[in-house]
Amino acid sequence: MKVDSSTTKIGWVGTGVMGRWMCQHLMDLGYSATIYNRTKAKAQPLIDAGATWADSASEVAATSDVIFTIVGFPPDVREVYLGENGILKTAKSGSIIVDMTTTEPSLAVEVYEAAKPGGVSSVDAPVSGGDVGAREARLSIMVGGDTEAVEAVMPLFEAMGKNIVHQGGAGAGQHTKMCNQITIAGTMIGVCEALLYGYKAGLDLETMLSSISGGAAACWSLDNLAPRVLKRNFDPGFFVEHFIKDMSIALDEAKKMNLSLPGLALVHQLYLAVQAQGHGRLGTQALMLGLEQMSKTEIN
Repeated sequence: MKVDSSTTKIGWVGTGVMGRWMCQHLMDLGYSATIYNRTKAKAQPLIDAGATWADSASEVAATSDVIFTIVGFPPDVREVYLGENGILKTAKSGSIIVDMTTTEPSLAVEVYEAAKPGGVSSVDAPVSGGDVGAREARLSIMVGGDTEAVEAVMPLFEAMGKNIVHQGGAGAGQHTKMCNQITIAGTMIGVCEALLYGYKAGLDLETMLSSISGGAAACWSLDNLAPRVLKRNFDPGFFVEHFIKDMSIALDEAKKMNLSLPGLALVHQLYLAVQAQGHGRLGTQALMLGLEQMSKTEIN
């Protein structure tokens, strides 16, 4: 397949914090889009921009050549692709399905195998970069799947991201995303503890950040999330509950490989505490709220 905005019809399932912008970038290039989301109100900006609403994922697939999904949890992915009203019920032979949800590598392989008999190509392509990366088309996209299918949809990925790497066969994108999330877990606790330490030491935190963000401590979380913490802005670029899901997948995969990941396990437990405090729908920077409670110290 050769994608072209004049002939290729795009389908999109999942128009939340990130999916809305990712689909919008394709529409801005002239692609027509048929969309579905469990909560229609979250799809309204795309409908207002000219997208066609569908009543189910299967209805999206029936009219689309390339179908993208970015939903919440592995059971959602399973339902969207393999359920009664799932994409594979109606996807046309020769079409390509692209799951950009972070989900289980084994599920990515299962969807790939289920798609093959119908002549449908499956690509797993989880992303990193949060709401800002999605809005500004600067996502990192980690891709798994057959080379021909990946090359076909590469122009569409290029409308959403800047760092797009084909990692290997089915599931390789998801395994790479696990590596990404393991790294972020470590950086998030480092960023939050540095802010707490700096506050208790009496430093001006913005001045402190201006120094360490230019040295060996430099990272995305420091640049993008630390300033939000200082403003007490815990709105989600990526939900705590979704990060817990990702860390759980990574820990399960590590167990299968007989790996011990104590750092990840610790951060996972801390985020479970944040969720238990009622903050599961806040952004990952809300880890600070849990650490503040443990230390009886609030940055202000």
